[in-house]
Amino acid sequence: MFLVVTEHDESGDGSEPLVRRRVLKAVGLTLAGVLVLGIGTAGWAYWHLNHNIRSVDIDGALGDNRPAKVLPTPSSSASPLPTGALNVLVLGSDSRSGKANAELGGGDSGGARSDTAMVVHIDEGRTAATVVSIPRDTLVTRPSCPTPSGGTTSVAYGTMFNSAYALGGPVCAVKTVESLTGVRMDHYLEIDFSGFAKLVDALGGVTVTTDEDIDDDQSHLHLKAGTHLLDGTHALGLARTRHGIGDGSDLGRIGLQQKLVKALLEQISSTSLPTSPAKLYQVADAVTGSLTTDTGLDSLGELTKFGQSLGSLSADHVRTVMMPVVTAPSDANRVVAREPEAGELWASLK
Repeated sequence: MFLVVTEHDESGDGSEPLVRRRVLKAVGLTLAGVLVLGIGTAGWAYWHLNHNIRSVDIDGALGDNRPAKVLPTPSSSASPLPTGALNVLVLGSDSRSGKANAELGGGDSGGARSDTAMVVHIDEGRTAATVVSIPRDTLVTRPSCPTPSGGTTSVAYGTMFNSAYALGGPVCAVKTVESLTGVRMDHYLEIDFSGFAKLVDALGGVTVTTDEDIDDDQSHLHLKAGTHLLDGTHALGLARTRHGIGDGSDLGRIGLQQKLVKALLEQISSTSLPTSPAKLYQVADAVTGSLTTDTGLDSLGELTKFGQSLGSLSADHVRTVMMPVVTAPSDANRVVAREPEAGELWASLK
């Protein structure tokens, strides 16, 4: 640009139109370059986020031998977004693969467990939801599950709920939940240790109030009772702690996990993600980078559409409960579903 102006000043031949054309050409090329760079960056970001997502074809693996789908009520709404009720199985996996997960307590590379299991029922209209936690220490009948090699596992009676994921991954986890509840899981979402911690950090932390001191060396969490702004590592510690609270059982931990879920929803709703592309990308990268879904949610477009359909769902309209349980007759350290209360709860989600 400077060279063009100097040439014009020295010529004195009245060639202003030529100079103007050169200036406009330079500006035009610059803007074009910025535009191409912007489009290229956006395209790369979309490709990156889209390829972050891992998926499992649960419908294909389980076939038709499942609880019936709930058909949506016909609506006259012209909204392009879905509004029907949904049941989503959400697992937090104790993944043992990858350096980041290992540093957060995932252990060796010998496998993974479903450390947290929640059935999220989204009401028709998608303005309210119920989150039902299933204790991982629940004794269940684990059905025969298909294996990746083409075989099947044997039915197991009185076995730990989280053994389904350890044995047969997401497919067996879904089938076991459907067998336990009689409710069709429309979608599956799984996030591992590092993904959860990165999500909290990307949101700037999460504010949680604890009712008692927590002192748990195993989850590396030491907190006084009160309100705390937790980073990703400490939020994960809160989600995992069990030995530092109550009787040290999984039931006490579930109460903290449910409190953390609501706090995260409040944090997300109070964060201006749409007005901050950098933060939005950071959050999206954190989520998709450690996410496994069913094939119905395995693209950025489908996940975005799903998220947009929940735009009217606030934390105030999310109810958190635990599946009713009692101590297992065969093992004082395990629980079983308490009937008829558990059955009535699941029936209300159909």
